[in-house]
Formats: sequence, C-alpha cells, structure tokens
Amino acid sequence: MQDSRIFELRTYTAHEGKLDGVVARFRDHTTKLFGRHGITNIGYWVPREQPNTLIYMVAHASRDAATQNWDAFRKDADWIAVRAASEANGPLVAKVASVYMDPTDFSSLK
Repeated sequence: MQDSRIFELRTYTAHEGKLDGVVARFRDHTTKLFGRHGITNIGYWVPREQPNTLIYMVAHASRDAATQNWDAFRKDADWIAVRAASEANGPLVAKVASVYMDPTDFSSLK
C-alpha cells in the first residue's frame, strides 16, 4: 500500500499461569527497551475471552526498519538479561503471532 510507517499487531500466548509475568515484563522493561530500537508503542490489551493472551500493537518507520529494529532488540544486552531473569522458572511465552499492517487512507492512525 504505502512505503511509510507500518504497524505490527502481535499476539503472545503465555504458558498456563504465566500471563502476569509476561505483562509485568512488558510493563517494567520491554516497552522501554522498544524505544531504544525504533519500535513505537501503540497499545497493549488482555482480551477477556482469551485467557493467557497479550495482544499489542507497535509501529516501525517501514517494513525494512521493522526487521532491523527486531534484530537490534533481540541482541540488546539489557533485553537478554531481563528475559533470562523473568524466565528463571521456565519460559513465559508459548506462542507469538505477528501481522504487519498498512493503514488505510481513512485510518486515524498513520
């Protein structure tokens, strides 16, 4: 559609009983680390009808930037330490799904 800002909708399915840990990790660490790497926080939700699920939306300058942003984030020493500490008793997330989206011409978010 357009070669500008792109949105990413991500869905995390937590292991049973681990959603609070996922939410805490995002609240206390991950959202701040995203900013370091060009990932713009848009919103975070816990669906009422889907237990153990966190859905969030972020934005990137472009699709190519998204790839670079995620690569840099995954290599960030602070992220590696936070993930290791939060998963001391086992992994928090069982599944991650990601969808990249371009805004329509009538979208209030662009």
